[in-house]
Amino acid sequence: MYKLGLLGKNISYSFSRNYFKNKFEIENITNVNYDNFDIENVSIFPSIIKDTDGLKGLNVTIPYKQDVIPFLDKLDKKAKAIGAVNTIRITKKGKLVGYNTDCYGFKKSIKPYIKSHHKSALILGTGGASKAVVYTLEKLGISCHYVSRNMRKGISFTYDTLTPQDIKEHKIIVNCTPLGTFPKVELCPNITFDTMSSQHIAFDLIYNPEETTFLRLAKAQNATTINGLDMLKFQAEKAWSIWDIKKSK
Repeated sequence: MYKLGLLGKNISYSFSRNYFKNKFEIENITNVNYDNFDIENVSIFPSIIKDTDGLKGLNVTIPYKQDVIPFLDKLDKKAKAIGAVNTIRITKKGKLVGYNTDCYGFKKSIKPYIKSHHKSALILGTGGASKAVVYTLEKLGISCHYVSRNMRKGISFTYDTLTPQDIKEHKIIVNCTPLGTFPKVELCPNITFDTMSSQHIAFDLIYNPEETTFLRLAKAQNATTINGLDMLKFQAEKAWSIWDIKKSK
């Protein structure tokens, strides 16, 4: 029996475990289990690798997409460029190889909506997922500007300095923060929505709830709104192809 899992913290809500459970049932895959590895500190990670028989791969989520990198033997080219890992493959020799499938999932989700006037984006949040978003948008020729609570190197705006005009000029706005995730669905990044328009894309990486406060307020301004569910599905299937586990006969 092979094992896969999700590495993260406070992940009982996890999309991945249910997604793969359903996938295995629908496709009659009987030789693989998928479990959560909910750990308080990334220092516990090596013991998971050592003590879990049959482990072939992991997804990685908040807050370990960057913290897990020092424990890996090798990084895929895209993961290295992004500086964040959300998929780990364990080779037959026991080597840990890090990949980033967030960029694949995000690109597949947003590309159908991008038009010629989408030239610049505001990225709300600076975690591991945001790095995949920036990597993807820049590959599509769109300039990106980070928004964070505090000004530091690499940050273009804080929430206090971001103006309605800035919102108006950046036609793509991506929420990479956890604000608005169930159960605290009333929360939302502190930005002005009044200057959004039908030319805007508002993308929220959150998938629970289906429509966050961020998306609801953007939708009220006629912006195109996209949640994170399709992105997760695309990245999960990409991870499955990376693990390359053969179905038992």
